[in-house]
Amino acid sequence: MSDHGMMEKEEIFSKVLRAGRRTYFFDVRATKAGDYYLTITESKKFTNDDGSFHYKKHKIYLYKEDFSEFNEILKEMTDYIIDEKGDEVISERHQKDFKKEDYNADDITEGGESSNTDSAEKFTDINFEDI
Repeated sequence: MSDHGMMEKEEIFSKVLRAGRRTYFFDVRATKAGDYYLTITESKKFTNDDGSFHYKKHKIYLYKEDFSEFNEILKEMTDYIIDEKGDEVISERHQKDFKKEDYNADDITEGGESSNTDSAEKFTDINFEDI
């Protein structure tokens, strides 16, 4: 591959944001004309049944002529979400110490409240002498 072709792929400036199973890569790259643009790549790790894993990647190319409007809309959307829902993550599934066995979708009512009406039925009598 020519030096010019390599320059097109070269990262000028990079930052990484690790967020659980997702990693976001922010890379400044150069066009063939020598101008700069931004790529934002989301990489998500998936584990196969056999323990091996693979990554799925999605990439956005953002050019200078779109920066201003992109920034405005991104700020508007993020501000809207924070204003409407606050900055605390609501879903239990996003907590670092969340365990799947602790979460049962059947226990949650439409309003998001826990329904413990049949919780006694879920317990099993255990005779420790049988163990």
